[in-house]
Amino acid sequence: MATSAISRHSHKNEKLTILCNSHSELCCSRSVELNHSQCSKVTPINELTDMQPTDLQGLSVELETVLGEIKSLQISQELSVQALLRTYKEHGAVMIEQMRGNLNVNIDDKEECGNSYVSTSGGHEQYLKEEMCRSVLFILNKFDNITVKELNKMRDEVISIKGSITSSIIKCTSLHNDLSHFHEFVQKIGDNKELCLIASIKCKHIIQQALTLLGKSGEVFNVQSITKHNVRIPSDKDVCYIRGICVLPDGQVLVVDWNNQNVKLLNQQYQVVSHWDVNAGPVDICLITPSEVAVAVNTSNIHEVQFITGNQGKLVSGRKFQFQHECRCITHHQGDLFVTSRQELYKYSLNGKLICRLYQDRSANYTVEKCAVSPTGDRLYIISDSKPKLLTLARDGTLLATYSVPALLRPLGLHVTPAGQVLVCGWGSNTVLQVGWEGESKLATLATHEDGVRLPWSVCYSSTTSSIIVGQKWDDTILVFRVE
Repeated sequence: MATSAISRHSHKNEKLTILCNSHSELCCSRSVELNHSQCSKVTPINELTDMQPTDLQGLSVELETVLGEIKSLQISQELSVQALLRTYKEHGAVMIEQMRGNLNVNIDDKEECGNSYVSTSGGHEQYLKEEMCRSVLFILNKFDNITVKELNKMRDEVISIKGSITSSIIKCTSLHNDLSHFHEFVQKIGDNKELCLIASIKCKHIIQQALTLLGKSGEVFNVQSITKHNVRIPSDKDVCYIRGICVLPDGQVLVVDWNNQNVKLLNQQYQVVSHWDVNAGPVDICLITPSEVAVAVNTSNIHEVQFITGNQGKLVSGRKFQFQHECRCITHHQGDLFVTSRQELYKYSLNGKLICRLYQDRSANYTVEKCAVSPTGDRLYIISDSKPKLLTLARDGTLLATYSVPALLRPLGLHVTPAGQVLVCGWGSNTVLQVGWEGESKLATLATHEDGVRLPWSVCYSSTTSSIIVGQKWDDTILVFRVE
């Protein structure tokens, strides 16, 4: 990077000479006049050089570390796109194979019927041929009307997820280029104190952007206000029991009411505007695309995922598939579905194909209850109903950290925000906490029983409204914490 690129502001030929502490922004004198004249503290850079010594060696090492992590994220995302495309092709092949199987079974049945028939009249043979043709046409039409529609739906899912990943890859590439330029410049900067300070401030800013993209922002939430919102509807037969929450990109909220066996759509004011009845107990929900979610359904004999979409304020059911094990929690990241079953954590593809079992703990009955995934997909978090612990796993299921959470009793709500903040709530202790992204320390107690928290069972963050939403057990209300 040329010196002018780091030492000049957007105003051409104007050098960066001032730091606005209020905005943590480097400015030229013209920018101060236009944009920062009302700021309480602006300091000339030459006055800061002696007060703020710069560790260029440490800065260089930090840049190298973040560069490596950004590159790893980019590679991982590119692999995710390839896996998504493979999933779609595999799903199409399975659908076609099922159609062929149906055709073969039907033909075999007709032939067996013809062979067992004592008459060998030509009329009967002609009848069998016509019946077989009708059956084949029926199966083909059924394939056209149902399976092709399902394939098209999954194709749309893949396109949407691929678009999101591609956008993230572009951000990675841009940040990687910026970090590389700064890293080169830091190596050549010499002893110019002002340039050292400018480089340090600019590097810290770009490193913070990179850490946010990596889900390592470290920002601690500060609760500003708490409100309650009733989510009971006239058709509900019992008190609500909100076991899962999902926020759509437009700010609308979906809540899973286990007790009334439905999923409710809330507007940005947290009023119920629509609902969808489930055939059994819904236990969790996660976002798949901007308009589609997956709902986990679990009873003594039903373990499945049902996909639903929002269409003009209505919830419409789509495809679904079954599991051979319990389905206690479901979360999604770039085409991978993560499912818990009391003692195990599994990874599935979007078409329901089991990829692997990532983790298992059989030391108690409810050791793997809830799971959440970091924005980059490189860390998985697990909490259990039987132990007040938060586990952090690597992408391959390797245990990275175990954090005992004394303040939580029976933790069951778990969520990771787009910036990587980890939220946990315990219904036995009526507490909502924020934990560090490393999964090794508590950062803040966000709410307790004194704030009106009663048996918290689910938690989610809304970027649209800058709010933390908490669902409760045996309560018709959700809690909304406005944060900053």
